[in-house]
Amino acid sequence: MRSTRITAAVAGVVILVGGLSACNGKSDDKAGGSTGGSSSSGGSSGGSGAQDPSKSPIDALKAAQTATDAKKSVKLDGTTKTANGTQTTKGGVDWSDGTQMRVEATMPGSKTGKPMKMLYTKDAVYMNMGMAIGGKPWMKYSYDALAKQTTSGSLLKEALTTANPSGPIEWMTAASDLKVVGKEDVRGVQATHYTGTITTDVQAKRLSPQAQAAIKKQLAQSKVKSETLDIWIDSNNLLVKKQEKFGATTGEVYYTGYGTKVDMTPPPASQVMEHH
Repeated sequence: MRSTRITAAVAGVVILVGGLSACNGKSDDKAGGSTGGSSSSGGSSGGSGAQDPSKSPIDALKAAQTATDAKKSVKLDGTTKTANGTQTTKGGVDWSDGTQMRVEATMPGSKTGKPMKMLYTKDAVYMNMGMAIGGKPWMKYSYDALAKQTTSGSLLKEALTTANPSGPIEWMTAASDLKVVGKEDVRGVQATHYTGTITTDVQAKRLSPQAQAAIKKQLAQSKVKSETLDIWIDSNNLLVKKQEKFGATTGEVYYTGYGTKVDMTPPPASQVMEHH
């Protein structure tokens, strides 16, 4: 039972950062292109016809996706609200060589109230819950080991590959009802706010067969078929905030300090208890 709780915590952080549904950042542009056509024709019927016609929202988003992806690292500060309570996550993501991240997360119902330290490398996650087990403060779980425990564990690796902030911008290009809300202040930064609905059947087409199977299982349990996505892009074409609503869950992440180095050094082996 405890290992299932740990898997849920590990997955919860990845889902907040990578999106409530994982997508593959290396997909081709066909989906964005075809939805671009349908959203602009939708705009002529009074949907989002108030934008600058010289630059379509899809073009603006693609420019932001490219600029954001090129930065290779960022600091983040996120909150997930669910029926079980609120989870906060702070740290950094590095996608210069695969996607890796170092975060501190405070889980709902945490007995100690202390943040849990988590380090996501390419093949495993290291966790430090603030207490030593057998004299070792860190636990190491390979993604393969977590995949054997729960459905969310099997989605982890797929979700992690897309935890860089250009992912949600790509999702927005696939929104059937993409709208530009306007300029807004995000923690002192002027940014353009976009909103749209992402359906899980569109998302699933870009995933590996294993991840699609896992998501179908999740959807069978959740009965939720779409999410509302909002993103805010600053004047440098960088994502500064995203918000996702998926059923009763709301996730919100703020991004700052693009290009800041993230320390991905794993703890020394003498301090690590490995779980298989």
